[in-house]
Order: sequence, then C-alpha cells, then structure tokens
Amino acid sequence: MRTWLKAAVVAVMTLGTVPDARAETLADALVAAYKNSNLLDQNRAVLRAADEDVALAVSALRPVVAYTAQAGWSRADVNGLAGTTVVEGLSASLSLSAELVLLDFGRRQLGIEIAKESVLATRQALIQVEQNVLLATVQAYVDVRLAIDVVALRENNLRLITQELRAAQDRFDVGEITRTDVSIAEARLAASRAALAAAQGQLMIAREAYKAATGAYPGKLAPLPRAPALPRTMEEAQGVARATHPLIRQAQHQVTVADLQVDAAKAQRTPTIGAGVTLRTDDEGLQSQSLGLTMNQTIYAGGRLSATQRKALAGKDSARAALQQTAVSVIQNVGVAWANLAVAAASIEASDLQIRAAQAAFDGVREEAAAGTRTTLDVLDAEQELLDARNARLEAEAQRYVAAYQVLATMGLLTVDHLQLGIPTYDPDAYFGAVEKAPSHSAQGKKLDRILEKIGN
Repeated sequence: MRTWLKAAVVAVMTLGTVPDARAETLADALVAAYKNSNLLDQNRAVLRAADEDVALAVSALRPVVAYTAQAGWSRADVNGLAGTTVVEGLSASLSLSAELVLLDFGRRQLGIEIAKESVLATRQALIQVEQNVLLATVQAYVDVRLAIDVVALRENNLRLITQELRAAQDRFDVGEITRTDVSIAEARLAASRAALAAAQGQLMIAREAYKAATGAYPGKLAPLPRAPALPRTMEEAQGVARATHPLIRQAQHQVTVADLQVDAAKAQRTPTIGAGVTLRTDDEGLQSQSLGLTMNQTIYAGGRLSATQRKALAGKDSARAALQQTAVSVIQNVGVAWANLAVAAASIEASDLQIRAAQAAFDGVREEAAAGTRTTLDVLDAEQELLDARNARLEAEAQRYVAAYQVLATMGLLTVDHLQLGIPTYDPDAYFGAVEKAPSHSAQGKKLDRILEKIGN
C-alpha cells in the first residue's frame, strides 16, 4: 500500500514538473472555478426564476383572454298527444371572454415592487455564492502547493535520517556506540517514512479538493502571486464591509420587501373594479354578447385580513432584526479574519527565528556527535526540531495567504470583477431585461433563447 501511494504521488509530481508545460496560476484556477462551478449555475437559475416572478406580477396588470368550446349529445323522452317521443341531438357552442382589472388601489403594483426587490436580494445572494466559490478555490490552490512543499520536506527528512542511520551503523560497527543508538535511528527512519506517506496522502486529498473547486486536477502550479491589497486598518475594512457586503445588501432588500408586504396586506381591504366582455355563438348560428363592470370587496373573512396584516408586521420586525444581526456577523467576521491574518504574520516571524536557532543547534549537535560528545538521539532530536520549525513556517505562510483572501471576502470584495480576472462575467440584467415585461411573442422568445444559449456556454 505504501509503495502504491508513493508511486501515485511521484506520478502526480512528475505531471506537475513537465518542463515545457505552462504553469497554472492562481488566476487560471479562479477563472476555471468561475466557469465550471455547478453551485454558481444553480444559483443563477434561482435568480432567473426570481426574474420570472416579476413577469408574473406584471401579467396581473393585463387582460385575461380565454375561450370555451362546448359540444354535447342529449337524449330525452317527451310525452305528447301522440304518446312518448324520443328527442335526441348534438349541440355545440363557442364563447370568447376577456377580463381586466381596472382598479385595485395599488395591490398589483405592490406585487411588482415586491418581486423586483426580491430579484435584487437574490442577486446579492448570487454574489455571496461567487465569493464562497472563489475563496474555496484559493484555499484549494494553496493547499496543493503546501502539500507539495511538505512532501518535499518529508522526503529530505527521510534522506537525512537514512544518512544518520548509516552513520550510526558505521559507528556501531567500530564499537563507538551501542546497538541501542542504531535502534533509535531505525525507529526514527520508520516514523519518517510514515510521515512521508501521510504527507503524500494529504497531497492526494488536496488534489481532489482542487478538482472539486476548478473542475480538473492541478498540473504544474505557479508560485503564489502577491496577496491582494487590503485596507491599512481593521476599522477601514469593517467600514467597507458595511457598505459593500452582499449579505448586508441582501438583508436590506429583504427589509424593503417586508415593508411592501405590509402595504400589500393593507391593500387587501380595498375594493377591486373590473370589466368583462363575453362573445358566444352556437351551432345554430345564434350569437350573444355581454359587457359589464364588476366591483367586489371583502367585508368579512373570519379574521383572515387582520391576521395577514399582523403577520406582515411581524415579518417587517423580523427582517429589520435580521438586517441588524447580519451586520453584526459581517463585522465580526472581518475582525476574526483580520486577527487570523495577524496571527499568521506573527507565526511566520516566530518560525523564522525558530528555524535559525534550530539550524544552528542541529549543525552544532552533528559536529559534537562526530566528536563523540553527543549521541545519535541528540542528533535526531535536533533534526526533528528543525523539521518541525520548517513545517510550521510553510503552514504559517499558507495560512497568511488564505487569510488575506478571507479578509477580502468578509469585506464583500472577493469577486471576479474586483480581482480583475479579465473574463466575461454573468450579466443578471440580460435575462431580467428580456422577461421583466412578461413577453409572449416570438421575437422576445428568440431573444430569450439566445440569452439561455449564451448562459449555457
């Protein structure tokens, strides 16, 4: 199993070191994730469905035209002077009707406004999904590079311990040390091999996460570019988050929806005035026409109207509280991400000091061991401390880089447009502009087909 795992990772790293292959950059990975994300496709479809709610609301302002065709056969016994006569026959009729609401005191217009605000809220939700997709891609890219570096570090550690084991065996052969020293080196060699196998397994896991994020396994990855520019202080970052974060903007639109729903609940108590036209003809050529106005208003509905209004008021209070809590959570997330960035930077500085001290200690212990004043265990312990320090440095670097993008995401700026990746982005106005007037004729239908085809590509 260990041999197979090592062979698989060697194959992976060989693919990543083809000399003529172009290295994949972080920007390449982000572009691939944006283009291939099923999660983005899903939420774009959710947004298009919300766009259609506007079309549905608009359609309520228009007349409803319908026809009714009837045909039937009848048979009846008729008693007369001559006795009972059977009468039977076929009948048919066709009627065409049209109905239009003339006045509803703004109820339908409120429905349109509610649908439009819901669309705006859904757009902000899509932006948040985009941020999550891009942040996951950054994490996957960094994890692959970190795993590769850790594998290389473990391989170097394995070579060093192998050398120490050989040196210990040579010294044992000439009687300088005991068998115990050799056994200690052999145990450390086995532990090093286990650690290398674990690192190789972690690399394979990181590659799977990369494929899930971008749609393909990583090839040769380019070095990480410079981290994105951030505000100078946490307070500046929090100020940007208050103004731009999609979750806050989404909650703001949801508050507006709740306010409009209160107005809509009040409007249900008003009357509705409508007009209707009906044209009818039957199989005998008899025609009839009718034209009329109707006015209706609910006088008593068992408390339904009052309950609807109270429910809308409760929804308004809930939406406002949700907005406040969303703002609190966003500001908290900025603070946490900023702290993680500072911790990672401090860890890098500490690791640098630890590496220098551990390297000096390791070099000194090896020289003393060669002079016979140190044991094999002392050398292996010093080498392990140096390895741990270097490994901590790699992890801290990866943590700091990801933390920078986490700060950007908590500010609401981790988007394709802000990162300037230079690719066409999804245009939510394109589909909305095609359906907001509730089109039904073929020209608009063809336009919708072209938009959907473009989205699919």
